[in-house]
Amino acid sequence: HVVTVGGDAPVRVQSMTNTDTVDAIGTAIQCKELAIAGSELVRITVNTPEAAEAVPHIREQLDRMGIHVPLVGDFHYNGHRLLVDHPAMAQALSKYRINPGNVGKGDKRDRQFATMVEAAAKYDKPVRIGVNWGSLDQELLVGLMDQNARRAKPLDAKQVMYQALVQSALTSAEVAREIGLNPDNIIISCKVSGVQDLISVYRALARRCDYALHLGLTEAGMGTKGTVASATSLGVLLQEGI
Repeated sequence: HVVTVGGDAPVRVQSMTNTDTVDAIGTAIQCKELAIAGSELVRITVNTPEAAEAVPHIREQLDRMGIHVPLVGDFHYNGHRLLVDHPAMAQALSKYRINPGNVGKGDKRDRQFATMVEAAAKYDKPVRIGVNWGSLDQELLVGLMDQNARRAKPLDAKQVMYQALVQSALTSAEVAREIGLNPDNIIISCKVSGVQDLISVYRALARRCDYALHLGLTEAGMGTKGTVASATSLGVLLQEGI
């Protein structure tokens, strides 16, 4: 079941489970409920070997129920090991989500990120390179802050954070391409929590690349607050063709 994203494709709706992924039946049932409610992709956390082992069973349960919604694997600090050690999981997922801020530091980060991208290239899976303000690469941010301090007219700290988010995502995308990932399989997100912040970041991102973009506030808030904030920020961006 192919769901196209970006370009001339319709805007796609993605949701995420809040079950323990190890509970394959419970997670599959929630994936089904989300799909029936209109979620065209469903993201699940893959954070432990046990969760990785459960993923093929979740996919199998969904297929048995006639629910062909693609599953997106959300990886954290150990995704490089899980993708190597659990090839059935790597194949059962339709897409991987990698946060460059959660894959170690320095040379270690480069190796771990490369391992995850190599798995994506091997299985021809799209990757969302998802940067969050809460887990931003601190070395990059400090470097940009230092550069900014030396300017004749320094930017405010928020503008520097925007630059760091966008630069982290785009640099990671370039590295992924160099490793061998098809650029058509790259999706970018730079999530922040404020409506105006999100609009500013995505305007900058849209000017600097033509990758498919994943839109969404991080930690948007519960209930009406999160709904209104998300709808407002996404509505502005979509109206602008972003």
